Amino acid sequence: MFKRVMLFLIMNIAVIILISVIFAILEHFFWIRLDLYGQNYVSIWIYAAIIWFSWSFISLFIAKWVAKRAYNIVPISKEDVLSLGIKEKIVWDTVYELAEKSHIDMPEVWIYNSPEPNAFATWRSKNSSLIAVSTWLLDIMDKWAIEWVVAHEMSHVLNGDMVTMTLLQWILNTFVVFFARIVANFIASRSDEWLSWIAYMWVYTLLEIVFWLLATPIAMAFSRHREYKADEGSARFVWKEKMIAWLEALKKMQNFASKDNSELATMKISTKWRSWIFKLYSSHPDLDDRIKALEDLRI
Repeated sequence: MFKRVMLFLIMNIAVIILISVIFAILEHFFWIRLDLYGQNYVSIWIYAAIIWFSWSFISLFIAKWVAKRAYNIVPISKEDVLSLGIKEKIVWDTVYELAEKSHIDMPEVWIYNSPEPNAFATWRSKNSSLIAVSTWLLDIMDKWAIEWVVAHEMSHVLNGDMVTMTLLQWILNTFVVFFARIVANFIASRSDEWLSWIAYMWVYTLLEIVFWLLATPIAMAFSRHREYKADEGSARFVWKEKMIAWLEALKKMQNFASKDNSELATMKISTKWRSWIFKLYSSHPDLDDRIKALEDLRI
């Protein structure tokens, strides 16, 4: 936890430094002073765009670095392949085969110790990517399931999902900050002079939260869409019938993952939505929907 907090602080410091540099360049070389407390919409828009450009793209470019330090990740090199266990070798071979077929540089392959059956990919470009798989995922899954999970993560890389998601988040958050500033300025300008600053800060903070809550379902809808596309990409490598069988198995597991069964609950495989609001804010589709999409998929 301490390590993750420190990484978060480092990223925020980097964002603040970058923003300060950009503002200084705009003011010194382009004579652009940003008026954030009036009705200069261009200034407010530039400010919002710079703030979230800095945050989004610094996050993207240091994603691999953060992932390696946030988890106890063990790298697998080409020299290690012959000494790998059967399941670790399946991970390596799947990544290697898909990278060769897609004509991209071999991603870094990592195994990390975790009590969750999980895998993730992170990258700033297709030729600079990382695929990580947890030890427990390898423990509970067979050959077909491991190939499916790894191919799913590779599909995210090949589809450029992380970059696209970063761009979408940048645009959405720019609008959030822009409209929050505009409305806050409008309300503050109509408050008593001694209340204007207090009113502005309270209203601005509240509106950022409200607009963020309204914008997030758009990002989550795209995230669910890219999960379907990643499943489709994986189904072109692994028989979709095998994928469907494993998703059905995950459904059975989630039925056992109750509050009284903490060991299974920590697996975080339960995507059963309890209401429509959970669906709006879920980054992954429900398992039933993923199964249905695979059954309808023609390859």
